[in-house]
Amino acid sequence: MLMIRDFSNRFLQISGMPLSDNAAKVKLRQAGINTNSKQYKAAISAMTSAAKGGVGYTSIACIKNRMRQFDKDGDRINSSTGLAGLAVTDKNRASKNKIITIPESSRDEMFELTKKEFLRENGVSNGDTTRRSEVYYNLYRKMEKDDRLAAGHTLEQYERQYRQAFVDAVKKVDSTWEIGKPIPSGALGGITRESIDASLEKSGSSLVRRAFDARV
Repeated sequence: MLMIRDFSNRFLQISGMPLSDNAAKVKLRQAGINTNSKQYKAAISAMTSAAKGGVGYTSIACIKNRMRQFDKDGDRINSSTGLAGLAVTDKNRASKNKIITIPESSRDEMFELTKKEFLRENGVSNGDTTRRSEVYYNLYRKMEKDDRLAAGHTLEQYERQYRQAFVDAVKKVDSTWEIGKPIPSGALGGITRESIDASLEKSGSSLVRRAFDARV
C-alpha cells in the first residue's frame, strides 16, 4: 500500500491535479507548500493570469517553480538580479519616481563610470558598451526592497546630471565641440562628483542644477 501511495503522490507531482480539489490542497501541504502564504498566492495569481481562463490542472513541481519567482511577501523576484522590489506594482507605483537619499558610494561609482565612458566614446551615449547596469545592480543590493525602484530613479537623475555637466564643461573649453568629436585634453579635469552634487536640488521627481561652474 505504501508503494501505491508513493506512486500516486509522484503521479500528481508530474501529471497535474485540480487546484479546486480539497485533496489537492492536502497534497500541497504534504509537499511543504503553505497554501496560505503570500508567496503561494502570488504564484497562483500569476499562473491564473497567464492561463487567462484560470488554472484547471497543474502540478506540485510547476507550483514550486512558479513560487521561486516570488519572495515571502509575494513580491516578484527579478530574474536578472535575484532581487525583489524592482517590478512596478500597485503598491509601489506612487513612489517609483521619488527622489530619495542613496549611498555616496553608488554616486561615486556612477560618476566615475559616466566620466570614463564619456571620454572613451567622445560624449556618445553607447548602450552597447556601457556597464551602467552593474552600477544599478550594486545600488539595489544596498537598498531596502521597498526603496529599490525609487533608488534606481534617483541614480538615473544623478547619471543624467553628471553627463550634462561633462557636456557643459567641454563646451566651455571649446564652444564649437559637438558630441562624437574628440574631447579637448583636460576638459573634465576640474570637475568632481562633489561639485556637481552640491549644485543639484530636487524639483518634483527630478534633480536639476543651479548655476554650475564647470571649473570649480
